[in-house]
Amino acid sequence: MWDKTLRSKSIKYQQTSGSPLIVDRRQQLKEWLHQCRAGTLELFESIDETTFCVQAHSEFSPVGWHLGHIGYTESLWLLERPTGIKPEYSAYRRLFVADGLPKSERVKLPPIEEIKSYLEAIRNKVLLRLETIDLEKEERLWRWLLQHESQHTETIAFIMQLGRWHDRAPVGASWQNLTTQNNFTVHPAPNSSLIQTNTLTSEMVSIESGSFIQGNDSIDALDNERTAHQVKLETYSIDRYPVTCGQYRTFIETGGYENSIWWSEAGWRWVQSEQVTKPLYWSDDLRWENHPVCGVSWYEADAYARFVGKRLPSEAEWEKAAGGNNTYPWGGESPTEKHCNHNNAVSQTTPVNAYPAGQSVYGCYDMLGNVWEWTSTVFEGYEGFAGYPYPGYSQVYFDGEHWVLKGGSWATRPWALRSSFRNWYHPGVRQILAGFRCASDKE
Repeated sequence: MWDKTLRSKSIKYQQTSGSPLIVDRRQQLKEWLHQCRAGTLELFESIDETTFCVQAHSEFSPVGWHLGHIGYTESLWLLERPTGIKPEYSAYRRLFVADGLPKSERVKLPPIEEIKSYLEAIRNKVLLRLETIDLEKEERLWRWLLQHESQHTETIAFIMQLGRWHDRAPVGASWQNLTTQNNFTVHPAPNSSLIQTNTLTSEMVSIESGSFIQGNDSIDALDNERTAHQVKLETYSIDRYPVTCGQYRTFIETGGYENSIWWSEAGWRWVQSEQVTKPLYWSDDLRWENHPVCGVSWYEADAYARFVGKRLPSEAEWEKAAGGNNTYPWGGESPTEKHCNHNNAVSQTTPVNAYPAGQSVYGCYDMLGNVWEWTSTVFEGYEGFAGYPYPGYSQVYFDGEHWVLKGGSWATRPWALRSSFRNWYHPGVRQILAGFRCASDKE
């Protein structure tokens, strides 16, 4: 959000297999549902009806549709399917179901306040039901719903950012034009003593050979994170920080987009077809030098890695460097604003060295939050994969055409923030929340 900083309170969310005390777990779920919804609605506090309904990008639904879909999905899975309760506002069914209307036809939405009332009516019934459910049977589903809302609010946050960019842009303008006209503010790092104007060096850390447990079998784990399994890796090195704008600038200025030697065959075809010359939303403002580069496709990340004599890390290499068997890089403590840039606390990227308390056990920064990071791994299920809560939730994307991203972004909510969490995009997608770091076989 270029003209406003949205600040949210730190949320304690400990991802675990569950407390043995049922009453405590019920109360915990109730508190999380409240905290998650409060953060969702905070994004809409000053929105107008036009912004609520407009399609800011052809690949995404309006933010208002995402809000309605959150309510629809909660009603479907926590009320209708388990109990047969008649849905609230049944006329909304076709509008808010994921495989209903095309995205371009989702702009005809009810007023904001009506959709908020829709969510409130559903939530009131959900909270009543929470008091009597068999938690041993249903807790995983309720935690899945928390993560579903979290993922949609992350989408809402960056669509709003895209919308503000488009609203301010004259015809043919680039993000560079907007930044040089002082249309947004670069917010200071949480630790102002850290370097911000001098470009950081491309420092690497060495990860010794050995085995670790990849994946996650906890009650929070999504279907594609399961089952946890042992992986043995040889010694490798990985960047201490995500690649910064300052580092990526060298690739641009030395003709990286004009020389096929750095690109895979598919990547070079993509560059020529899309006529790409720099990352999407690129800025020449030097205040961004130590922020992670973002808006890059997998092809661009792969080309830069070749340019500097490195490669992209595999998902397993990334996950081991992020702490191996720990839920979080820094250990067992749940994420707070001292650990990483997440939960819309800053609502934009921060310098990659801004969170020393969030380092992994190997000394890697920004493994969670700030920007999602591309890996060299194609998205597929682990051995023993079982779809949940329905077969197509992840499995439809096991098509060999999507690459794994790890780590979360500045907009990722705490319920969806952990080292084992897996995101995925087509290699040609240039998402404003996506960046990368490099790896090498050399120590």
